[in-house]
Amino acid sequence: MKYENTFKAIDQILWKEQGCGSELDYLEQKSWMLFLKYLDDLETELEDEAELEGKSYHRLVTGYYRWSQWAAPKKKDPVTGKMVLDVVNAMSGDDLVEFVDQKLFPYLKSFQSNATTTGSLEYKIGEIFGELHNKIRSGFNMREIINMIDELQFQSADDKHEMTVLYESNIQRMGNAGRNGGEYYTPRPLIRTLVRVVDPKIGETVYDPACGSAGFLCEAFLYMKEKIKSVKDHEILQKSTFYGTEKKGLPYIIATMNMIFHGVAAPNITHGNTLALNLSQIQESDRKDVILANPPFGGNERGEVLQNFEIRTSETAYMFMQHFIKMLRVNGRAGIVIKNTFLSNGDARAVRKMLLDNCNLHTVLDLPQGVFTGAGVKTVVLFFTKGTPTEKIWYYQLDKHFTKTHPLTEADLADFVAKQKTQQESECSWTLNVADLDDNYDLSVKNPNKVEHVDERTPQEIASELVNINKENTELLKQIKELLG
Repeated sequence: MKYENTFKAIDQILWKEQGCGSELDYLEQKSWMLFLKYLDDLETELEDEAELEGKSYHRLVTGYYRWSQWAAPKKKDPVTGKMVLDVVNAMSGDDLVEFVDQKLFPYLKSFQSNATTTGSLEYKIGEIFGELHNKIRSGFNMREIINMIDELQFQSADDKHEMTVLYESNIQRMGNAGRNGGEYYTPRPLIRTLVRVVDPKIGETVYDPACGSAGFLCEAFLYMKEKIKSVKDHEILQKSTFYGTEKKGLPYIIATMNMIFHGVAAPNITHGNTLALNLSQIQESDRKDVILANPPFGGNERGEVLQNFEIRTSETAYMFMQHFIKMLRVNGRAGIVIKNTFLSNGDARAVRKMLLDNCNLHTVLDLPQGVFTGAGVKTVVLFFTKGTPTEKIWYYQLDKHFTKTHPLTEADLADFVAKQKTQQESECSWTLNVADLDDNYDLSVKNPNKVEHVDERTPQEIASELVNINKENTELLKQIKELLG
């Protein structure tokens, strides 16, 4: 609750800021301050660890640019002996905004050009502050927010977990707020289920070429972290496992910080347009073992981008599907969320054929409307392995109703996970033989096992039940009136 109450209080302050008009702005502004406090705590932790080992740690953020210097200078309280904010030396008002805009952000941005490698935390800090902008114009509001954030601690595993869970919920709210947000938030229960089914292993590479806020990569990291057995395993997860690309500026920044908050110190996330890569230029060294993604659909791409694909299409999701197939290594595995029209749309026919010819599309999970809050679209999840053509596809239809107040949970998907292991047939699952398909390669969800429940009551019986229900309601109202006197 500590973090939740703090985040709510910060949002109330940001609501007063003219430059902050939406959940997107609130998250952006909270993020850069949270990040600098988190980074200061992280560097202190690394400094202490190095000292215990008789080594030295060279801080990235030094001098007055450290959070503990400019944001939260401390002095000892003469009464309690505790370290408290040095209100005399803590900037507030215009001097604070001027320092942040004219000194702090340019200093942090310079890290990008000073870094020796693009894969370092130093470089990532420079990228983040080259993209972000401080929108808080009141130094007094900023001082209030800084004081609240400074109270948060990120040293313990529990603290970090609580913060990342709340940060994810803020990203979800940003997605539900519309604008750009809805494009890059996928419900975490769905992501965790995809990760569990695909089962990425330490030593494999995990890739999301439309990573949004990096939800798939964060969940894959948490899943794989449980399998660490050595220092080498830890190093592999940190440096050479997770790869993502994001086209838009704010989600790219959020993705980078989200990965760092979850424990990946220097995420391999790049800012760029995946679809601008010509598929013919992909080398074996570029390919990945696991792809987890929810590619955007619709969208507009320039004419030259369409030339990068063997199958020309204006639908971005179908371009991404071609990219996934090309980017997977042989025996590589994928879990892809896509609009259900991909299964039958005539424009996607050639892409479906490419998928079936080059990969084993072994599982299709059919999701109902309501899984994506406010999106109003039906989606499916495609699970496939590259290297052998598809012979049989196992379908599972999740026949449940979800709303904003009754969202999807992992428990809702537990039956799917259990049945998927053996591809068990049931009322909600069945198998399709690819040999039975015609030239349209229509993979539509058509459940042959679903039992239609027929209401066999006569009209007289239904009318009688309605009369009884009406009598019960009348009696209940009478009792309520008696209780109210």
